[in-house]
Amino acid sequence: MRLKSLLRIVLGLGAPCLLGLPCLHAEWPAPAAPAVPEADGYVVIPKVAVAPQPGRVYRAIFDATRGASRPAQILTALNQAGSELNAFAVSGVPPGHVKFVVVFHGDAIDGILDAAHYRAKFGVDNPNLPVLEKMKKAGVELYVCGQQLAGDKTDPATLAKDVTVASDALIVLMTYQNDGYALLSF
Repeated sequence: MRLKSLLRIVLGLGAPCLLGLPCLHAEWPAPAAPAVPEADGYVVIPKVAVAPQPGRVYRAIFDATRGASRPAQILTALNQAGSELNAFAVSGVPPGHVKFVVVFHGDAIDGILDAAHYRAKFGVDNPNLPVLEKMKKAGVELYVCGQQLAGDKTDPATLAKDVTVASDALIVLMTYQNDGYALLSF
């Protein structure tokens, strides 16, 4: 009985292709990642609603609280910010029209350790360092929560050089949101 149901489903999905009708799957171009190759790429899809607009200014603050699921993987917030930088680059949005901020606190702080301290803690190179450097060059502002550093007794000298210590992550979040930045939490 189960095999019969499975065959019906498989044949049902493949039937349009066998009959010369459009198949249920489509061929898509490869995603492009020109701004941050380590992050997810972007596929330009024609005739969509709410496409990136080169004349618009995009402001977002990324609330980075989660660590990566594996030490050799970049932080989720960096992947998301990088993928949006890729989207805007591919879509022709001028770099000056993209205003991004990332503020690190919580478990995400492990991802911004400098090379020596990350390797000592996780036994692998820090995959976030090249991403942080590219983002900094792209004009992304990068902050870490000073209150958490103080509470955890973390020496700021152990962190990536591209990240600036801020007074408090929540103050950074409120300040930029008050200035019209969209909040994106990862």
